[in-house]
Amino acid sequence: MSDWHSRAAAVKWDIRPFIGGAHISSAAEGRFATVHPFDESPLADAAVGAGDDVDRAVAVARARFEDGCWSGLPSAKRAAILIELADRVAARREELALLDCLEMGKPISAALWDAQCFAPAVLRSAAGFADKLFGESVPLSDDGLWINSYEPRGVVGAITPWNFPLVNAAYKIAPALAAGNTIVLKPSEIAPSSTLLLARIALEAGVPEGVINVVPGIGATVGAALAAHPDIDLLSFTGSTGTGRRIMALAGGSNGKPLLLELGGKSPHLVFPDADNLDVVADAVAQGILWNAGQVCSAHTRLIVHEDAADNLVAKIVGRVEGHAPGDPLHPATTFGPLASGKQRDRVKALLDRALADGAEGRLVGAIRSEGGAHAAPSVLDRVSPGMEIAREEVFGPVLAVQRFSTDDEALILANQSAYGLAATIWTRDMGRAKRLARRIRAGSVTVRTSGAEGPPSGSQLSHEPQRGSGFGAELGVKGLQSYSTLKSVHFTGS
Repeated sequence: MSDWHSRAAAVKWDIRPFIGGAHISSAAEGRFATVHPFDESPLADAAVGAGDDVDRAVAVARARFEDGCWSGLPSAKRAAILIELADRVAARREELALLDCLEMGKPISAALWDAQCFAPAVLRSAAGFADKLFGESVPLSDDGLWINSYEPRGVVGAITPWNFPLVNAAYKIAPALAAGNTIVLKPSEIAPSSTLLLARIALEAGVPEGVINVVPGIGATVGAALAAHPDIDLLSFTGSTGTGRRIMALAGGSNGKPLLLELGGKSPHLVFPDADNLDVVADAVAQGILWNAGQVCSAHTRLIVHEDAADNLVAKIVGRVEGHAPGDPLHPATTFGPLASGKQRDRVKALLDRALADGAEGRLVGAIRSEGGAHAAPSVLDRVSPGMEIAREEVFGPVLAVQRFSTDDEALILANQSAYGLAATIWTRDMGRAKRLARRIRAGSVTVRTSGAEGPPSGSQLSHEPQRGSGFGAELGVKGLQSYSTLKSVHFTGS
């Protein structure tokens, strides 16, 4: 037994709502068990959550917003507290990582990286923009002064998914707090515990009680109550497209609150024949299938490749991903873990089976367990036609769909046939082609690679906005803070 197994056995679970700086009992009577997806063993007992829990959290968040304990602080002070929070998250990375590893099956090495690097970077980035919400003014005149200024919206509601539990919580909390809001956050019922711990760490970092409130529970109770609550000023949701559309209806039927939605994706790699280093391309495509077991909204799950390079590239990708099978996420050497739940495993299997029945060529068909663990090995499906479900629907698992083209126009048509519009990558050394396609591909984020080494990441500083079925609204960079703010016009007149 590894040290991580011993530490896992000693975890003391507390999945009660965290409201006003303390855990309280849920008003809900219904219960469910959280589950370790590697072997589907139960972890903890949790309440399904209730609308009364949400009402209480919103009331506390509203009171703390109105008393100015957070919104009234200078932006530089809010930034300093967020940086302190980032430092404390990194310092307690092992506690946070263990919770995500157990609840959603993320390999402990990956969960440690999330807690030490990814989530702190999101917090520090938002802190860096806290004092940069600059307004505008018209030229001075004798008649008066007109200015625009950004102000916090008030009480933010947030709903996060299970694929990156800690990081997704940071994505919501960081810009919301940097802009001066208070927040009520519902984490996924699959993996709520790292978010609850993050809220407790925030108190230690100096965030006042009641500024961050966490209400765990299921979507039908807590999520619906947040979306329909009349005293939420903005709702930010990351998750499936179908759920996002239901949230839009609930929000519109309540107080018409504005929304930020990051929904599903079916992002493509477009590989042209002048991409001369197919080993680099294969490495990148394989990494996209294997990272977090394919449970990434921006995962590039479609390979759109020129027919002259297709056979060679697909063979290289298969060689890189075959042999990977879900390992025990508590073992430090494990890099590929289970899916987050048995429900997700069953969904991936159903999509894979239908694709093969529809005529997709299984260049690699990974084994999927039917019980005893949410295990799904990688699959590569070649000669996928545009009408197949696997070409259109987000799998959220380690499955790659390969489509072939012969002309640039055909590649563009294939890229845009998805209903989603989250991300895309173009592999070419022809910058004219790259510029034309980057403009015409309907995606919020487009990466152009020449098949050379990948450059350093800078996405936390640059905003983008999903398109089409992938949602709308920016959450990163200064544009993200603007999303969590409201723009006010003030006119000074008279002598």
